[in-house]
Amino acid sequence: MKFLLVLLLVGLPVALSAQTLPPTPTPAQIVAAPVIGTTPLTLKDMFATAHPLVQGVMALLAGAALLTWTVALVKSVELALARARVRRAARAIRAADSLEAAALALAHRLDPASFLANAAQAEVLRSEPALALAGTAGLKERVASIALRTEAQAAARLRRGIGLLATIGATAPFVGLFGTVWGIMNAFVGIADARSTNLAIVAPGIAEALLATAAGLGAAIPAVVLYNLFVRALAGWRLALADAGAGVERLLSRDLDFRVGGGPR
Repeated sequence: MKFLLVLLLVGLPVALSAQTLPPTPTPAQIVAAPVIGTTPLTLKDMFATAHPLVQGVMALLAGAALLTWTVALVKSVELALARARVRRAARAIRAADSLEAAALALAHRLDPASFLANAAQAEVLRSEPALALAGTAGLKERVASIALRTEAQAAARLRRGIGLLATIGATAPFVGLFGTVWGIMNAFVGIADARSTNLAIVAPGIAEALLATAAGLGAAIPAVVLYNLFVRALAGWRLALADAGAGVERLLSRDLDFRVGGGPR
């Protein structure tokens, strides 16, 4: 009798729990179960629901990226034209027998190498009365000074806009980071107001904040790469212009030697 009573006291709760608890789903049922009430979070949605300050940061970074590619297009064309012009001028200088012939061949061109040849010839004509009195050293110094200043001024004009790429590459990550920090702060404020740490509540706010960092990197990386490419291209152009300037100085030196020696000019 006691045995039946104990069996009844133990088995009754187990039977009741088996009737009230739902059956345990199998792994296949868990995988196949549909997710109800969820929609994919797109970039457009993240931008639309972000804090207005974060939206402003992302819009600013988008403008910086557009400016980067605009400068890249303009400077690519400008550098390509400058390299072609200096190569043509250098060929004309190498083919000339005298500085006067080089200046005549480059008289109607507006590139720095052509300007250098014509400016050197003009300095020779202005210095003609002083050559018999002071010698040729002063003329060579003046032409060398013209070559240095022409190269510096032309490089300064061609370098315009390249510094903007360096500025964007240096500041865009920090601007994006500022937007991320502000977005995460706003997300935590929303979590506190909702009084819930559910991932469905936390994740969208953090994703919106991290989008600002992604925008900053997207603007900075191309700017840094393009800046380095343009710096190397500008260095190559300056080398070609320096070679043209050296050719002008060689022509001048040869002309002066023929003048002193009484040979053909």
